[in-house]
Amino acid sequence: MNPTNNLVNPLLTDLYQVTMAYAYWKNGMQDDEAVFDLFFRNCPFDGEFALFSGLEESVKFLGSYRFTDEHIAYLRSMPALKDCDQKFFEWLKTVDCSRVRLYALREGSLAFPRVPLMRVEGPLGITQLLETTLLNLTNYPSLEATNAARFRIAADPDKTLLEFGLRRAQGPDGAISASRASYIGGFDGTSNVLAGALFGLPVKGTHAHAYVSSFASKKFENIKNRFISDAVTGKPYNFVDLVRESHRRVCGIFGLSGTNEGELAAFTAYALAFPRGFLALVDTYDTLRSGVPNFLAVAWALYVLGYQPIGIRLDSGDLAYLSKESRRMFGEAATGLASVNFAEHLVIAASNDITEETLYALKEQGHQINIFGVGTHLVTCQKQPALGCVYKLVEMNGEPCIKLSQDPEKMTIPGRKEAYRLLDTRGAPITDLLIRVGEKPPEAGARVLCRHPFNEIKRMYVTPSRVIPLHELVWGGVLTMPNLPDLDAIRTYAKEQIGMLREDHVRQLNPTPYKVSVSDGLYHFLHELREREAPITEVR
Repeated sequence: MNPTNNLVNPLLTDLYQVTMAYAYWKNGMQDDEAVFDLFFRNCPFDGEFALFSGLEESVKFLGSYRFTDEHIAYLRSMPALKDCDQKFFEWLKTVDCSRVRLYALREGSLAFPRVPLMRVEGPLGITQLLETTLLNLTNYPSLEATNAARFRIAADPDKTLLEFGLRRAQGPDGAISASRASYIGGFDGTSNVLAGALFGLPVKGTHAHAYVSSFASKKFENIKNRFISDAVTGKPYNFVDLVRESHRRVCGIFGLSGTNEGELAAFTAYALAFPRGFLALVDTYDTLRSGVPNFLAVAWALYVLGYQPIGIRLDSGDLAYLSKESRRMFGEAATGLASVNFAEHLVIAASNDITEETLYALKEQGHQINIFGVGTHLVTCQKQPALGCVYKLVEMNGEPCIKLSQDPEKMTIPGRKEAYRLLDTRGAPITDLLIRVGEKPPEAGARVLCRHPFNEIKRMYVTPSRVIPLHELVWGGVLTMPNLPDLDAIRTYAKEQIGMLREDHVRQLNPTPYKVSVSDGLYHFLHELREREAPITEVR
């Protein structure tokens, strides 16, 4: 039950959480029963959906929550806490999450504004101390999983998406979190070796430009071991000689007098090292007049020895044009070498600062790319760097709490709530409905009034074909689920969730807003409390 990152401990919090906890303790309120909702107010990336991620790490945090002697010693030394009663620190040493209850959406679930991702119940002292860390553990993973899902929608399901963001991520944990969350959102693998070790993710990669450039001076002299065994017979062959002959034939097919010899030597050496994993980066010198022909020469030499070369990677230039030209050259080479099957399984991978918009544009241009490596714009979420989840007190000792604001968007919906997703006859979600705990839940086939929480004229009757309860008790002092779902199960569930949405909810431009509603009972409860708590302006 330990978090993946050992920095996730009780000190990973804001100072004001500790000062509030002290003030609660000083007033004898630390054991009062509190309910907090963790939610977001707007869907990210100008879209109309989000994916919830971060639950597993949150549960592990609850399970490991303890102040150590070192933690206490540091808190005692802080100037802001130097005047605190020393018994407070003794109380902190007793604090754990044995009386905390965590209700949450299933990880990988579709999530919408105001519907709590989590409902946290328990003693006020500890539930307040959990705020910052739970927000940290859910904000970025949910944003990143959503971003990955949008890339997946843009790329189409038959394309392979690989996360290449380690070098551009915001620190080591940003990179690790991104690898896990992007896999949930629909990516097929990562270049991040540590993420592969931690989470069992498929790890993919080839070589960089530096590898090709390193052969520039001595070229084939750099290759020491030149022999490779036939994949079927085991007979050794001088691979360099085979490549040279293959290169001569390929140049003849394309009418070339030659290509960059250092690049050809680099590809040859890489194929000798990885004969079953040969994928070449072809844009170091000239993609179409050197890189692709050199790849084809080495690939053909592998092919005649019984190995299946993988393909090429494009990392610059006009990706749509280069991919189409490369595919054409694959076909011409196969014809010229009298083996149609040679080009059948060759793939084209592409990288180079790919964005969601890039994927849509490439699709319009009829690209021939099979694999996309996405880094910067995926893991940094450049279109929107934060989701904006908040953690708000909605009930104290059984009494509802509300935050009022001139901006209705900033108001909270008070009290303990349950959430249900109402589906139509096609299985698509119509609305998410919030009700007060204790209200009669909606039922399939029964008409229910669904209201906008703050606009009295926005309301509708819904007769759902199916009703899905959204929250389940995940932590009740101990893990209440037999086992946390594995990552592949979460990923499959997230894919199913996205597949439920109508196309107009997930389209890139001007998606149809998804409705989040409250029951008639919760609507009136909210507005009665709002009227009761809001001060009355007096004018003279």
